[in-house]
Amino acid sequence: MTIMDFQLLDNFDQINAGEWNGLLKESVSDTPFSRHEYQKLWWERRGGGEWKDARLVLIAARENEKLIGIAPLFIAEYENRPALLLNGSIEISDYLDLIVRADDHSRFLSGLLDFLASSPALSWSRLDWYNLPDDSPTLAALKAESATRGWTHREEIYRPTPRIALNGSFDDYLSRIEKKQRHEIRRKMRRAAESDLNVRFVLVERSADIEPELNAFFDLMTHDPGKAQFLHPAMREQMTDILRAAHNEGYLWLGFLEIDGVKTAASLNFDYNGKLWGYNSGVSRAHMELSPGWVLLGHTIQWCCENNRHEFDFMRGDEEYKYRFGGANRFVMRVESGVRK
Repeated sequence: MTIMDFQLLDNFDQINAGEWNGLLKESVSDTPFSRHEYQKLWWERRGGGEWKDARLVLIAARENEKLIGIAPLFIAEYENRPALLLNGSIEISDYLDLIVRADDHSRFLSGLLDFLASSPALSWSRLDWYNLPDDSPTLAALKAESATRGWTHREEIYRPTPRIALNGSFDDYLSRIEKKQRHEIRRKMRRAAESDLNVRFVLVERSADIEPELNAFFDLMTHDPGKAQFLHPAMREQMTDILRAAHNEGYLWLGFLEIDGVKTAASLNFDYNGKLWGYNSGVSRAHMELSPGWVLLGHTIQWCCENNRHEFDFMRGDEEYKYRFGGANRFVMRVESGVRK
């Protein structure tokens, strides 16, 4: 029987990006937030300055030189104790998990915890893992491992992640949502289409120069006071890095609603694994009588239906409009597992 060899790496360049993303494609949780380029760029800016003092704990396991699993972690002082968190925690990465195939998951996690517990250079008191998908096998496996090791363990819902299942035409989608809301979406989209102001849905091409498009998107974000506060200079640099990389890799989806030739609303998503992941949006306060945010979301969902995307994932947050458009709750979880003292 081969033994899994765990290694603590110094940086993301010690694993080939193609090898990393290839394993992710076969992993238990293949999301844009676990891709090599995202993880590396998040760490370089520590989530736009979310973490000031942290140490990378990037662990890879191999058998006969074959990459079996990756645990992208970091140690930081959190809630008055040194904790091991998933790289990408907490604010801007909606889904996080270990990177490992389902068949290897249990023994990889067990070996990982042995490695972490037996590494004297790593000083930590607990695992504190945010944004685990509610269907991730990591949840049950970590609970079982904690019980076996006599560790404390706590699991809780962290945030809802509403999603719209899509299968069929835009009319099929509309037929499945609440009647009043169905009529409202149709009415607002029709009113915009019939406006004398020439309302257009514009999808940014993959061949486009993305920099001015991102700047237009950020400008629209700042019309919301809360988003303007969130988008401080360090966060804007972080998001620019991430979104530029997603564009270069071919999975950035950025759409605008133009009214009278002016970008008035923006929808920024990841087009990944046959679904659209709704990352953020921005809406100008101009032409609110035409409901530009709602109209753009209607066009976005219509695009999904016409291009065979099986789901629109609103990701974290329980804003009312997500449910009015037919979102059904799933969740991301927070799990704390600690060594008993």
